[in-house]
Amino acid sequence: MAKVMILPRQVNRRIGQAMAAHSMLSEGDSVLVAVSGGVDSLVLAWLLHMWLQKAPIRYALQVVHIDMGFSGQGTDGGDCDGITPVEKIGVQLQRFNIPLLVHPAKAPEKGADRTCFHCARQRRHQLFDLARDYGCNKIAFGHHKDDLIETLFLNMLYGGNLSTMVPRQDLFSGKLALIRPLAYIEKQEVQKIAETLGFTPVANDCPLAGNTRREYVRDMLQAMYEKDPGIKASIFASMSNVREGYLL
Repeated sequence: MAKVMILPRQVNRRIGQAMAAHSMLSEGDSVLVAVSGGVDSLVLAWLLHMWLQKAPIRYALQVVHIDMGFSGQGTDGGDCDGITPVEKIGVQLQRFNIPLLVHPAKAPEKGADRTCFHCARQRRHQLFDLARDYGCNKIAFGHHKDDLIETLFLNMLYGGNLSTMVPRQDLFSGKLALIRPLAYIEKQEVQKIAETLGFTPVANDCPLAGNTRREYVRDMLQAMYEKDPGIKASIFASMSNVREGYLL
């Protein structure tokens, strides 16, 4: 039986602040929750499902997973416990009575440009299509504070620009919004929630997993945090304190 959990007060407050500051949920919204198999998206699905019971507004949820077709190509492909990675995601959500809709996606063809960028773009476009098909006006992602900081550095180091993922992004003339309710909390806080709920990450079977630019940036930032833990808060604050007059 699934555990009943109350979010830590400070975590709950910061999630609420992010939701309110960026108008993430409104009466009558239909939200597509993108679940990858990592604990971040599992926690997000649980959070939005839980809030259905107590929120002062009414909204609908569709929790989906796009199977990128990598099962059997990575470290978790043996299925020694008898179930596939996709089934492992569904079983964990089912403990909280959260139905999961699985949609297959074609893996990159042999010899094609098999990069993280390619798969991310393919998955993003399919999520847009699914939102339209299900009549959803919002797509929720499990990105947290650390993800936003890492993206800032990825774009600076490899994209030559100052930008990151934002808590809310409106697309298609306002017909669709991307929301990130966990944007104000840290990865370690998400992991603690996951541990309490009994969520475990489902391994990424992509052959390129663990060998990405994001992993490099993550390691670089972690080394900085270990030397000065206050750096993370300063970096995050800088993203909303841009002095345009001092940029080229």
